[in-house]
Amino acid sequence: MEIEARSHKIIVDEPLTAGGTDEGMNPVEIMLGSLGACQAITTAIFAKMYGIKIDGIRVEVEGDKDSDGISGADPNVRPGFQNIRFHYYVKSNMPEERIGQLLSIAERKCPVGDSINHGVPFDEPALTMVE
Repeated sequence: MEIEARSHKIIVDEPLTAGGTDEGMNPVEIMLGSLGACQAITTAIFAKMYGIKIDGIRVEVEGDKDSDGISGADPNVRPGFQNIRFHYYVKSNMPEERIGQLLSIAERKCPVGDSINHGVPFDEPALTMVE
């Protein structure tokens, strides 16, 4: 699959073991990557707003999924992630407490994190059949 937004494109695929061609990240990897990128960008935006000097930031995000959820083997298990974890790597001369406060603000204000954490209602999907 190819995702396009503005003038940018991303290839989305599955690993060979899942029947894909492994030409790109799968959708859940892209979701976690988007979440980490949003956290880092939001942190940088608020750091600038509050005059907190950050020389570098990297966010690692990982999540736990139970394959019984997507396969339907256990109807009580969600098909999505059961848990998501962040690990921030921040290069700064600022006190750790101040950086922690900054990260707390960024976590609350990140639009991707908010959408995942609080859910977003879906409109009824539209369908157009094409030949």
